[in-house]
Amino acid sequence: MDMLKKTSRTFYIPITFLEPTLKKAVASAYLCMRAIDEIEDHETLDSQAKQRLLLETSKMLVNDFDKKEYEMLVAPYQETLPAVSLRLGDWLEICPKDLVETVKTYTAEMAEGMAKWTKKEWQVKTKEDLDEYTYYVAGLVGVMLSDLWKWNADIETDRDLAIAYGRGLQAVNILRNKEEDSERGVQFFPEGWTRADMFEYAEGNLAKADEYIKSINRKSILLFCKLPLALAHKTLKALKNGQEKMSRSEVEETVVEVQAEV
Repeated sequence: MDMLKKTSRTFYIPITFLEPTLKKAVASAYLCMRAIDEIEDHETLDSQAKQRLLLETSKMLVNDFDKKEYEMLVAPYQETLPAVSLRLGDWLEICPKDLVETVKTYTAEMAEGMAKWTKKEWQVKTKEDLDEYTYYVAGLVGVMLSDLWKWNADIETDRDLAIAYGRGLQAVNILRNKEEDSERGVQFFPEGWTRADMFEYAEGNLAKADEYIKSINRKSILLFCKLPLALAHKTLKALKNGQEKMSRSEVEETVVEVQAEV
């Protein structure tokens, strides 16, 4: 939980709402995905190193993951990569045994997709490209979480709506970070798209995310899903009003509001 608090602004508080077994499962899954995300996003690693690390990690996850083998893979980057990436094996070890294969499968697919987009230098050209990229980095999280809800509470959710849940949150991040992304040569807006087009894309996916949470009938899981979604809606509104992000007090108010609603 300490590592989770250090690495997640969006999901740390929601994860604390979950009951102990599910909390451990979601925390493990989140940290595994964060481990590879930090490789993809690393500011100083070159593209070839990122691709190799992501693809090799994906292969290890698909097969019988060997913690020592992974540690050897990342050993040359001990001083470069953050601890969350170096300790991928630890996050798998804390995962409930009957969920490990699920977490490995989704993390492997994400790592492979990230390697693909690293090779493309994150140059989105079409809406289809945007859909593919947001699926790999966020939609997969939604699908994996749905599997965890089924495992823990026998909750059935729609896969496409689960993907939209992740996509909506990612689209808000893309809007919020557009200038910063442009400065580092990354292009997530499809060719010809305006800011209004990306707002429409985000709003469409968030609307589907609103539908997604209607199928969740356990309070703790609903709280988990509803808080990031509420923050995404409010961040989108803030961006439309010319603000860079929500204030800390607005975030705190949203947490209280969501808890009161649920």
